[in-house]
Amino acid sequence: MSSTVLTQEKTEFSRGLLAGTSIAIGYLPAAITFGLLAKGTGLSFFESMAMSMFVFAGAAQYMALNLIAIGTGAFEIIFTTFIVNIRHLLMSASVNEKVENAHPLTKAIYSFGLTDEVFAVTSTQEGKVKSGFIIGVAVMAYASWVLNTGVGYLMGSALPQSLQESMAIALYAMFIALLIPSLKKQRKIVWLAISAATLNSFLSLFIPSGWSIILATLIASTAIEYIRPKKGVS
Repeated sequence: MSSTVLTQEKTEFSRGLLAGTSIAIGYLPAAITFGLLAKGTGLSFFESMAMSMFVFAGAAQYMALNLIAIGTGAFEIIFTTFIVNIRHLLMSASVNEKVENAHPLTKAIYSFGLTDEVFAVTSTQEGKVKSGFIIGVAVMAYASWVLNTGVGYLMGSALPQSLQESMAIALYAMFIALLIPSLKKQRKIVWLAISAATLNSFLSLFIPSGWSIILATLIASTAIEYIRPKKGVS
């Protein structure tokens, strides 16, 4: 690789770091909250940090905490988080068309950091995007998520024991807060939430809670899309 190409990549990387600053700031409260909830769920500091370092997916990590809190098995957790993150297949395919051709190892590096926010910043750039830019954006997002997970966990450790034990309740409040805005926009989401909750309550009487959540989600989403395939509003 020539010195000119290296210089261009360094410039693009620096530009990516700058573009990723807003994502880093946005991740701060979410990552701190995750660290607090991980502590309240009973995870160790190492386990909480390892989840953020190796999973690096906010929605999937919150879902995993919920499943851990109710005693779900490892396989069910892995399968559920796979379903939650399956949208990344489409995002990766889209980014592959946007980013200039690069070595497969380089693609593997920045694909790991391809969160919803990193995808949004990358896909809105004009013209072709260089690998250095997307890696820079991803590095800022990743550093913020991992470091602030640790901050949140340590903050949780400083809280009284009674308050730490009650933090698991906040996990359900978090899911409700994430769901409400979607409920306001589409009736389809309302019916999906109601049907999935009803199915989960029924299925949990016969099968483990982890599998009941998975089956209820798959059955409800498939049924709602089949019944209301278009807009599903008003």
